[in-house]
Amino acid sequence: MVVNKVNKQIVCTFFANGRRHDFRLFKESKLKIDSKIKAVVDTGYTGITKFHANSVIPVKRSKKKLLTKIDKAFNRRVSSERVLNEHVIGLIKRFKIVSDRYRNRRKRFGLRFNLIAGICNYEQGI
Repeated sequence: MVVNKVNKQIVCTFFANGRRHDFRLFKESKLKIDSKIKAVVDTGYTGITKFHANSVIPVKRSKKKLLTKIDKAFNRRVSSERVLNEHVIGLIKRFKIVSDRYRNRRKRFGLRFNLIAGICNYEQGI
């Protein structure tokens, strides 16, 4: 899901059958984000800078190297920007289409998901 940070609007959705990692879905969608737009993503999108140079990823810690105070402050700032995305994902999950097993026709999943995204945008007043 691509979310507009200013008004919490769901801009774009992409999904596939079965389990698929978020970054793999992003690569398969071939979504072109304008270079002026800053993409704030989570640590699952490691390597996104090859596709979008203006992106921000939190710093991961390794087993041998702990995070410094500067890295922790940076991660806190990134997560405070990402919290809006997480709120929108939670709003979608209230409809149980993503959080539970989908037991209806797979052909109509995209239609229903986009309708729910439209309902969420409408609730936000967009």
